[in-house]
Amino acid sequence: MSSSPLKERISSAVKDAMRAKDNARRDALRLVMSELKNVEVNERIELDDARVLTVLTRMLKQRRDSLQQFQDAGRDDLAAKEQFEIGVLDEFMPAQMSESEVDAVIEEGIAATGASGPREMGQLMGWLKPRLAGQADMGMVSKRVKARLT
Repeated sequence: MSSSPLKERISSAVKDAMRAKDNARRDALRLVMSELKNVEVNERIELDDARVLTVLTRMLKQRRDSLQQFQDAGRDDLAAKEQFEIGVLDEFMPAQMSESEVDAVIEEGIAATGASGPREMGQLMGWLKPRLAGQADMGMVSKRVKARLT
């Protein structure tokens, strides 16, 4: 039995897609399961929910980058496939925090770490990352932290 309920949900979704004969969804979910299994084999660990979210976040970022490149190149067929996969991956991500919620966590982090300037940004980001992983775009968080500390 897996120690990750999220991984179990994804596995169950693969079976549901197979029963529904939804090949596109099945294939997208199998890609996710394959990536999760790959990480488990390479690192010789069993993934927990936090690590599954890290893998899903990385996969989402890759798909968003590819989507942009395909759109720029006028490859609407490939862009549509990436968009579909992004939609499937988003189903398993936690709800995204609002900007005000992210700002509140940043303020909490500043109080906890004592960060007062750009030099402490790395320390603050290290504190924020596990608390915001999967719930906020870390690129956006980084920009907000930089603006707050300068």
